[in-house]
Amino acid sequence: MKMERRMKAWSLASMLGMFLILVMGALVTKTESGRGCGDDWPLCNGKFVPAYTIESFIEYSHRFVVGVVGLILLATTILVFLYSRRKDAKWYVGGAMFFTVLQAILGAMAVVWPQSSAILALHFGFSLMSFAFTLLLYLVFTKFGDAMNKGDGTRLSGGVRFSVWAILVYSYVVVYLGAFVRHTEAMGGCIGWPLCNGQVIPELSGPTGIAFIHRVGAAVLGIALLVLFMFVRGQASRDSGMYQSIRLAFYLVILQILSGGFVTLAIGYDIYLLASLLHAMLISFLFGVLCYSAIASLHTKGAQAQAYAARRLP
Repeated sequence: MKMERRMKAWSLASMLGMFLILVMGALVTKTESGRGCGDDWPLCNGKFVPAYTIESFIEYSHRFVVGVVGLILLATTILVFLYSRRKDAKWYVGGAMFFTVLQAILGAMAVVWPQSSAILALHFGFSLMSFAFTLLLYLVFTKFGDAMNKGDGTRLSGGVRFSVWAILVYSYVVVYLGAFVRHTEAMGGCIGWPLCNGQVIPELSGPTGIAFIHRVGAAVLGIALLVLFMFVRGQASRDSGMYQSIRLAFYLVILQILSGGFVTLAIGYDIYLLASLLHAMLISFLFGVLCYSAIASLHTKGAQAQAYAARRLP
């Protein structure tokens, strides 16, 4: 029991560290500090402690945090592989370690060799995967852990289970589109919100087309989660982890869409950076919750969801 509490504490530290990396990575992008250390890596402008500029401070702080969190994750990995009896915990910590190393390599490559916007957008996606794996690892040691391993009695139809995974994959596509918007500096392609340049469907070219496609993708995600929530509500009990996670995901996607509008309306104002960071944080939480829902859905097979729903009808 003592060792399990220790693994839980280290898992929590890894998760919070990964979330901090996500936020700092978004800060680097939004402040255009990616070249704050020139083309040197792991040094910054040829120095271990670089001369102070805002850009070099932001970029080097990001690198430092990645290094510290990497060591925390390494310690967590050792603990889990030595003492945890849960196979899924080892998969989660292994996945977190894999994507952490991958994103560090991609970050170094972006510094040493200029990369296209399409490749740079992957960096946020890899960081998001690292965070999601550490979140799943932490949840293993909480009351939600059983639903991820044996299920909690929730019964879902095959179509709903498939939809959970389809929406998870689709949400990653939407995240990538958002990162691509940032790295192509297409945020200003759609002025105003919810309309784009005062039009329902603008001219789909250049930055306008990129920004508008992301908006449409986010709207479709919101509609898909609404429909999924309605089905899960009819098949799962209110106290089940599946119901609670899908409900939370629906609330988060609404906040995410609204925060996207906030980002658009904040362009040109001092509050723009804060709005952008809020947008990145919300999508991180949303993706993590959807990952939990997808894993939990694997243990609802063989269910007679329709019979359960029928029992609930008056």
